[in-house]
Amino acid sequence: MERNAFENTHLNRLLLFLYLVPVFGFFPACWTLYRRRGSDQQRVASRLAITLSLAWILGYSLLKVGGEVMIEGNVEFLGVSLLVTDSLLSSSYFLVNLWLMVQLWQHKPLKLPGVSQVAKHLP
Repeated sequence: MERNAFENTHLNRLLLFLYLVPVFGFFPACWTLYRRRGSDQQRVASRLAITLSLAWILGYSLLKVGGEVMIEGNVEFLGVSLLVTDSLLSSSYFLVNLWLMVQLWQHKPLKLPGVSQVAKHLP
């Protein structure tokens, strides 16, 4: 009988940590949801990681483009404000992922107010 390598709880937790790595964890999380396999905990972590990544990339792109357009249009104060907000968003994304890793390490559930409800709508 063939045994799944991720039935081991230590390997399963390592995979959950991998999902929560900022930027790079997006790809294994997508793969888990695409295959429609994995435990409930893996699917919850995958959905949360994908939702956070998509929100970050959308916000980052919009703020970056908006800031550069404002600077080119001689509205430098507003442009710089958007670029500073962009850097705060990126820092927050990394810190939230780090905080989720700490929650996982402490065996606490991976939940974020608002984000977890949106993440439930992913397949």
